[in-house]
Amino acid sequence: MKENEIIQKLFELQDEKYRNFQSKLIPTINPESIIGVKTPELKTLAKDISKGDEILRNDFLSDVPHRYFEENQLQAFIISDEKDFDKCIDYLENFLPYIDNWATCDQLCPAIFKKNHSKLLPYINKWINSNYTYTIRFAIKLLMQHFLNEDFKPEYLEMVAKVESSEYYINMMRAWYFATSLAKQNESTITVIQEKRLDIWTHNKTIQKAIESFRITPEQKTYLRSLRVK
Repeated sequence: MKENEIIQKLFELQDEKYRNFQSKLIPTINPESIIGVKTPELKTLAKDISKGDEILRNDFLSDVPHRYFEENQLQAFIISDEKDFDKCIDYLENFLPYIDNWATCDQLCPAIFKKNHSKLLPYINKWINSNYTYTIRFAIKLLMQHFLNEDFKPEYLEMVAKVESSEYYINMMRAWYFATSLAKQNESTITVIQEKRLDIWTHNKTIQKAIESFRITPEQKTYLRSLRVK
């Protein structure tokens, strides 16, 4: 399969109704860049590319920015399956600046990171201070996915609290992070909310998302409601 054959295959898998549906969910990108391919079919194609010609795979991963949303999704799936930590980081460093939507950002879930937390932290520190919206969002997502359990440290809360942005997709991820942290590390996290250390929008959105969570007790939800800022 050649690079132009990848795009040809994507159009063969096109679903116009799904394309119209997706374009409404991802308002930050041009609707014309969306072909309309469902995720299971993209994942299958990504595996075919990964198992195929190595030169083609590497050429595809290095050929950014891509034209189509689905190409970015393929890239996210292929990178997520990379078994070598250093290669995965190289691919990410090349790709992250070109991510232009929440869906591609959130599909990036490299499995190799689960066993490499100490090696990952310096990159999270770097990415969370980036000038790119979705690089910052990705860094916060990594802290939420990998550092709210046994490897949790209160200083990670401060890393996210210190992020200052007017970008909706950054602050929504910050709220998601703190809502999850309230469920997993309540004692450390509740102080951030009590002291109102977040901007008003993120503060209230965190409380809203936490109240919607089944992992937060009724008593905790009642208390969180009292901490809303008007």
